[in-house]
Amino acid sequence: MLGFILGLIIIGLIAGALARLLVPGRDPMGIGATILLGIVGSFVGGFLADVLFRDDATDRGIGPVGIIGSVIGAIIVLLIYRAVTSRRGVRA
Repeated sequence: MLGFILGLIIIGLIAGALARLLVPGRDPMGIGATILLGIVGSFVGGFLADVLFRDDATDRGIGPVGIIGSVIGAIIVLLIYRAVTSRRGVRA
C-alpha cells in the first residue's frame, strides 16, 4: 500500500511537471499542486483511455494509466484549471 502511494506521488509529480512544461504560460503552483495535478490527470487519462480503447466486455471503469496518459490527462486538467481561474479574475 505504501509503495502504491509513493508511486502515485512520483508519477503525479512527473506528469504534473511535464504538463506544466508543455503548456505555455505562467502557473503559480507549488509542488503539492503540481503533484495533485498529475494525480488527477492520471485518472482523467485513465477515464479517456477507458472510453476510447476498451469495449463493454472488458469495461473496468476509471483507473490510473501510464505516464503518457497521465501527462495528457494533466494537460487537460491544467487547461480546465486555467479556464476556470481566468474567469474569476475578470470581475471589475
